[in-house]
Order: sequence, then C-alpha cells, then structure tokens
Amino acid sequence: MSHPLLFLDVDGPLNPYAARPERRPEGYTTIRADLHARRPLRVWLNPSHGPALLSLDYELCWATTWMAEANRWIAPVLGLGVLPYVDFGADLFAERPDGVHWKTEAIVRHAAGRPFAWVDDEQGPADTAYVATHHPGPALLHHVDPRVGLRTQDFTTLAKATAGLGTRR
Repeated sequence: MSHPLLFLDVDGPLNPYAARPERRPEGYTTIRADLHARRPLRVWLNPSHGPALLSLDYELCWATTWMAEANRWIAPVLGLGVLPYVDFGADLFAERPDGVHWKTEAIVRHAAGRPFAWVDDEQGPADTAYVATHHPGPALLHHVDPRVGLRTQDFTTLAKATAGLGTRR
C-alpha cells in the first residue's frame, strides 16, 4: 500500500509569516531568500519540522507558490531532500468565482485519486466541498494558523489521520 500524499504549503505552516514581525518564534532560524524580488524575503523556519515531517507516513510534496524554489531554500534548512511539487502554472493566483482557493483544483489534479492531507493556512469550506466533490479518495484539509505555524498538535493530527487516509502501521 502506498503512503498518502502530504501537500505542504510554506508560508503559514512552515514560515509563520503572520507572527509578530519584530520577534522570531522560539526554535526558528531566519533565512533571507532571494527570489528575485526587490529585496530578499525574510523567512522563519524551524529545523525540527523536517524530522517531524519525515517521521509521518506520508509522501511529502510541496504545494506552495515557492514551487521548485522550496527545494532550494526551504528543504535544506529542514533537512528534507528534493521533494516533488505541484506546478500551479496558469492556476497561480487565479481567482475563482466559486470561492475555491486557487491551489485546490491543481492539488486535486496532482493527487490523481490518491489519499492526501493538505497543510495550508488559506483553505476554507469551499475547498473542503470542492475536494469532497472532485476527489474520489480520502482527504484531509488541515488548517494551520500563520501566526504560529506547525505545532505538536498539528503533527499529532496528521499522524492520526494516516489511518483514515489508507496507511496502516
């Protein structure tokens, strides 16, 4: 039996960008990512998140606007290898009239029927309904507060969810 996918957003779950800007959260390190913007982007990452993610029974996949750049800037700090990523292509930031997040359709397409969990700070009820209607396998949309990022209880929830998503220990 294959592992379910775990789609990972960067900004919010891994980089608590909405935390108090003058105070790096405990356990986090700061990187400055030069993404060809006017100035490098300040990113807070917790190196302990990598081993915690790798200990879960999931196949990890980036689901972030960083796309391939997550492998360059984020993965090394967390101790992750090169991960596949959802290529949002034309979907990147495309507004939908039905209120579904612009990532949702591409994530469902990428999953191709496989069970998955999606960790993000921007999903809502419209996304849950879309996944329930358009994805034939089990799925968990797990919201993370962008002020605090992933915490122990999030990893516990993801670990427990693998049973319902098709992974058995």
